[in-house]
Amino acid sequence: MPKMRQEQELASGQIAPETMESLGDFGMIWRSDRESPIMDRLFVCRLIPFFLLLVISATPAARVERVIDLTASDGLKLKATYFAAEKPGPGVLLLHQCNRQRRVWDDLARQLASAGINVLTLDYRGYGDSEGERFDKLPPEAIPQVRAKWPDDIDAAFQYLLSQPGVIRDDIGVGGASCGVDNSVQTARRHPEVKSLVLLSGNTDLNGRLFLRNSPKLPVFTALADDDEFPTSILAIEWIYSLTASPEKKLVHLANGGHGADMFHAHPELRDQIVDWYVATLAKTTGRRPVSNETLAMPPEVRILDLMDQPGGAAKVGRMLEEARRNNPTANLFPEAAVNFIGYEHLQSGDKQRAIEIFKLNAVAYPHSPNVYDSLSDAFLADGQKDFARQNARRALELLPSDTADTEERRKGIKASAEQKLKQFGETPE
Repeated sequence: MPKMRQEQELASGQIAPETMESLGDFGMIWRSDRESPIMDRLFVCRLIPFFLLLVISATPAARVERVIDLTASDGLKLKATYFAAEKPGPGVLLLHQCNRQRRVWDDLARQLASAGINVLTLDYRGYGDSEGERFDKLPPEAIPQVRAKWPDDIDAAFQYLLSQPGVIRDDIGVGGASCGVDNSVQTARRHPEVKSLVLLSGNTDLNGRLFLRNSPKLPVFTALADDDEFPTSILAIEWIYSLTASPEKKLVHLANGGHGADMFHAHPELRDQIVDWYVATLAKTTGRRPVSNETLAMPPEVRILDLMDQPGGAAKVGRMLEEARRNNPTANLFPEAAVNFIGYEHLQSGDKQRAIEIFKLNAVAYPHSPNVYDSLSDAFLADGQKDFARQNARRALELLPSDTADTEERRKGIKASAEQKLKQFGETPE
């Protein structure tokens, strides 16, 4: 029967027998009520709840989105948001960049939940709604101590995600932007449940790179924008893409969009690509997988950095630099900041000799930079070579007055670092 006729009859109170039959139990309620004048007054009261029940039963189950409290190992309270899918499925943990907080992921998290993937977003300690001294207000010497607590905080969030009844524990993805890139890679190192990564505008450390080189079954999605406010992030993502061993990898290279999750503002389609990536690598266990057949031209610096990570790499790059400068005395093969970063990674890993070789190479490439000499001084001091440490700290101070490449704040940091080392040697800086 046409719906319009049913509505007309219900409105008038005159229902034809065939209409009554088509309404089933609802028709019986109407008929019994209409047979009694007393019940006439109560009819509307009974009718409204019935229609509400029909509406509720016809409405799909709503996705759950809730703010949760997590407790870090030292008792500090962390805030996170859980976006539950409508039915059991994979889980994804999203880790924000260090100049934002967890809400930058909200739209992506909702899209993932709509696609059947449960999502947890976390505020690091000192960020957003989490407790802790605000990260951007910390003195420089306190930052390493706070960052050292991140793995335990992230693991608390990771375990919460796995504990949710709708999450398939063996199908977990992690995504991060900027400093969240390294946090994501390190989380995958600690947890074999991680089956897919999304990395935006960031770097990972020596151990992270080794992990990606030795993980041929871990799919990795990477993205960058040419106008990134932190240019080293561009080269870092290209390097990560290049060294990733998995054939299931993708690089999205955008002309604009900025840093990390900020790219979503200019390129909302990037969220769609990430959803498709997680669906393909986590939700679909059969069918087409995102195997990369891309032939992407990587900047020559990527090969240089990768070579520098290998034993004897600094010496090989040194010979390449010498050859290049025969034709062009000002030629450079690599960025100072990236090589400085690699040098400290090797120093922190205990490989002091390779760190010294890398810092020496940086000093050859950038002989007018006070920072490269201060870094070389750190490496010599760690290796117990105090005379060389003293010489390079002095050289850093000598170059500071003519340094125009670094900001005033950075020059102050270099000066304080070099002077502190000289004081250890009993010298009073001039």
